[in-house]
Amino acid sequence: MTAIDPGTAGENKLSSNAPGWERYKQAEHFRTQEDEFDACTQGFWLFLATEVLLFAGLFCFYAIYRLKYPEAFANGSHYLDPFYGGLNTVVLLVSSFTVAMAIRCAQINNQRWLNINLVITLICAFLFFFIKLTFEYIPKLSQGKAPGAFFSYPYAHDPHEPLWWSMYYMATGVHALHVLIGASLLGFVLFRSVTKQAYGPKHFTLLENAGLYWHLVDLIWIFLFPLLYLIH
Repeated sequence: MTAIDPGTAGENKLSSNAPGWERYKQAEHFRTQEDEFDACTQGFWLFLATEVLLFAGLFCFYAIYRLKYPEAFANGSHYLDPFYGGLNTVVLLVSSFTVAMAIRCAQINNQRWLNINLVITLICAFLFFFIKLTFEYIPKLSQGKAPGAFFSYPYAHDPHEPLWWSMYYMATGVHALHVLIGASLLGFVLFRSVTKQAYGPKHFTLLENAGLYWHLVDLIWIFLFPLLYLIH
């Protein structure tokens, strides 16, 4: 009799010694695992399109107010250090490479390097947060460079600089939230990979979609970095 793991839909336990990706069975409403993979990835691409719409609204907000208050935006950007912004860019680019390599390792059933690449990706996510909080958010907030009505920096050169800081914290904060969500998803993927060997040549759907989400996080930052840090 086939035993089903209630925590993982469609996972067949007929052979307890086989890795999870070999025991995986597609959901009943799919004819094959290939059909399930195509449906899941297409659906996830549609979800990513809604995420792009979210950031498109922020970019429109940025474009309108930068045209309206160019001096305020240039002055505000002057307080940002391109070194830390560039360092975070490198960190995310490395993490995109390692998550892509993790997917490739799943496809060729290299479990050791699949897990190593996922760990490196999560370390990069931690580094991104560490750099953002330690060298940007905390020092700037302590100086009074806060958004909107909370702005109290005494040496501002333009009365509209609080609007710039609202834009900065809104854009980078929403992006940081996506980094946190992506890291949590990849952490779950790593847990299943280590404990169940859940991803291999025949099944890596969740890993693929987590990688797509992480690439979106990286892509958005590549736009944010020059728009916020390189105005001047």
